[in-house]
Amino acid sequence: MNETRSLRRFYYDLFSKFYDLVIRLHSKDREGLLRNFIADQIHLSKGGQALDLCTGTGSVAAELARRVNQKGLVVGLDFSAGMLGKAKEKSEKLNLDRLFLVQSYAHQLPFKPASFEGVTCSHAFYELKGQERSTAVDEVARVLKKGGRFCLMEHAKPQRFLLRILFYIRIFFLGSKDARKFLAEEEFVLPGDFGKVRKRRSPTGQSMLIYGEKEGEIPRLF
Repeated sequence: MNETRSLRRFYYDLFSKFYDLVIRLHSKDREGLLRNFIADQIHLSKGGQALDLCTGTGSVAAELARRVNQKGLVVGLDFSAGMLGKAKEKSEKLNLDRLFLVQSYAHQLPFKPASFEGVTCSHAFYELKGQERSTAVDEVARVLKKGGRFCLMEHAKPQRFLLRILFYIRIFFLGSKDARKFLAEEEFVLPGDFGKVRKRRSPTGQSMLIYGEKEGEIPRLF
């Protein structure tokens, strides 16, 4: 593990203790509108399989797991043990037996091809470095079934001064030098692997959702 990657993991292990609070403050989402919004857009069937990349404390993964039946499953993946610890607490509290947590990297997915009906990533993809991000998109395309959707949600530029400063501090510590460019042009990260790429503003107005579909029809299980 290189020094930059070790620093990022250490940062997120600490950040996990107050991550949910920071996200709520920036997004102005105290009622969970964002996790419902992205969960709606993935079009997950009751018996489907979904992957939540960079799951953090598991808010989106938990919402997805709440929507599937005993034939379905949801995997929350993150490289931070601290984040996954918080996600596990949340899963146990909500009694979500169809949510499974995996520690790995977004650009090194330990899954077979065509394993998932849908893939989500909320407020984290911009933090990946250029090559990691490009490889992660290829990996998502590999594990996604034909007709499956990749939903990618990111922050709109913070308007409040303090939140904007905190936002750029995060980028500095994570070493993602092209993050500001990516946030301005994030929809261009998907067309190479996905068709029907679209961009929508979230109900709170503080985030943007970009989604693309892998070509072909998806088999539905109910």
